Amino acid sequence: MRRLMKFLHTMGAIGLMGAMASLLVLLGLIPPPSALSGYALMRAAMAAVATWIFLPSLALMLVAGLLAIALNRAYHNAGWAWVKLATGILMFEYGFVGVQGPMQREADRSAQALIGRVDPATLAESLGAERGTLWVLLAIATANVVLGIWRPRLIRPR
Repeated sequence: MRRLMKFLHTMGAIGLMGAMASLLVLLGLIPPPSALSGYALMRAAMAAVATWIFLPSLALMLVAGLLAIALNRAYHNAGWAWVKLATGILMFEYGFVGVQGPMQREADRSAQALIGRVDPATLAESLGAERGTLWVLLAIATANVVLGIWRPRLIRPR
């Protein structure tokens, strides 16, 4: 069971980091809102990546990590495992607030702009924040991989 949890946790991390890298690439290639059909298409693709790859991978990583800590008594007193737990929960929260939510809203707004219900000039206001959030989450995910591989001795919780 421990190996299964480790496998699932690793697969979740791979999917999560791949989705974040893909979203960063798409953010770099997105056309300006003045090219509305291309912008809306790219935003729909980004929302799909966030919904169908990013969030399931994030959930799998977090749940498998929690179960791995619960099932392996050696992790109960390992400071690195508790740091990974705390950062994993923060990633889950900011994954919803800083990635999934804005990407879904902007995809909906750009689709509405295509049919004339939203002014295209109001689009693309969150691009910088989305890019920054993805870079921060990617750095945290990388730090979690480092913690999982090298398992440094950290202060143990009481």
